[in-house]
Amino acid sequence: MQHLVPAHGRPLPGARTPAPAARPAADAEALAVLHRAARSLMAGLPELTERLMELLREREPAYRTAMEADAESVRDEVRRSLRLNVESLIRPGELREAARRCSWAIGRARADRGLPLDALLRAFRLGGGMIWQELVDETTRRQPSDARLLVHVAADVWNFVDDHCAVVAEAYRQTERELMWRRENRLRLMTAALLDGTARIADLPATAAALGLPEQGRYAVVLARLPSGRTFADAWGQVRLPGLRVLWYRDRDGGGSYGIVLLAGHPHDEGEPGHRHESGLVDTGPGASAAVEGGGPGDEAGRDEEGPRVYGLDVDAGEIARRLTAPPVARIGVSPVVEGLAAIGDARRLADTALRACPRSGGTVVLEEHLPAALVVSAPVLGAALAERVLGPLLRLDPSDRDVMLETLTAWLACDGSAQRAAGRLYCHRNTVLNRLRRCEQLTGRSLSRPADVVELSLALAAHCLLDP
Repeated sequence: MQHLVPAHGRPLPGARTPAPAARPAADAEALAVLHRAARSLMAGLPELTERLMELLREREPAYRTAMEADAESVRDEVRRSLRLNVESLIRPGELREAARRCSWAIGRARADRGLPLDALLRAFRLGGGMIWQELVDETTRRQPSDARLLVHVAADVWNFVDDHCAVVAEAYRQTERELMWRRENRLRLMTAALLDGTARIADLPATAAALGLPEQGRYAVVLARLPSGRTFADAWGQVRLPGLRVLWYRDRDGGGSYGIVLLAGHPHDEGEPGHRHESGLVDTGPGASAAVEGGGPGDEAGRDEEGPRVYGLDVDAGEIARRLTAPPVARIGVSPVVEGLAAIGDARRLADTALRACPRSGGTVVLEEHLPAALVVSAPVLGAALAERVLGPLLRLDPSDRDVMLETLTAWLACDGSAQRAAGRLYCHRNTVLNRLRRCEQLTGRSLSRPADVVELSLALAAHCLLDP
């Protein structure tokens, strides 16, 4: 008990180590009274246990629920706690640490079962109050004149109760942190398995429930990458998809962030949007899950503006690009739409391809709208060979001359073969564009009036822009 004897051994976390203090002579007599009363309480321990059980049932709804689920486990905790705590009043040097270990175990067990911490602390204080009242009542019945001596040990008894409340609270919070880490790690592993395509079909219902996503929904995957030096928070905080449910996942290996975008289907829950998970998951958009707490002051940055919901069978990947806002320097790849969580791995691979087809300067590439470029980056060796074979003579020109020729050819292709529009884009005369194009034809041996040659030139230019180191 606090202050009655010096503490021995290594204290549990959350313990207060008392300083030995000299006590007045009257305390020796008070201790004797306390010990006599405590021994009487030990004789009536079963009755004390049932009385405290009844108190908890009446005053603590959370404990009432716990008793309905498993009354015997609650009774066993109450009995062990009362026995060790009352015995600690008699033999503090021997049993103090055993009593604290018991309280620590109860704190962990009740955290694991989800009992609220405030209910647990109130239960310990109810038990402490009941023990104190029994000590006073027992002393008054046996020797009324001795009751006044208990004043000398009242502070010790209540410090003892406070100490055990601190132990219980620390055990509870430590267990809560461990449980949260396990849950976050489980969610992270589930999401990683979806994106990797390694999730088992049998596990998909549990994954859907844990992540708050429909198993048979329509999805796309977005891969966002910011220049090196920016943090993960920059990605999910600056890449916004208003009106869409997005589960962001940090790819530690690749340095990007994947967003699993729900396009059709009903989420399992309707929590607050913008929820961040310490594991690296961030849930944003309408209906985002907030099942796990663990965010910080910066969470607001991750919330998408609430826009009109766009869930539906007619929503496509193009809708993602239309709604998406991101810094100009961000490179973003958007996969085609897939059906069901089982296809998320395929969508992730296609988002990777879309990102490789994204210009280095930044932008958003919807894979379905850039399939020729995607073909090139999907086979980089062949793409590099094509660029060398078709554009080799242009690439070996002096840098300034080479850049002018490549810029002119790129502008002409972007303007659907219109020399006039290309000239406006390049701020030069139409005839200048035509002269440069004729030179390109001479150097490459390809004719811009032959469709097959134009396809080769277009793919070779894409390979040069996307694959050139």
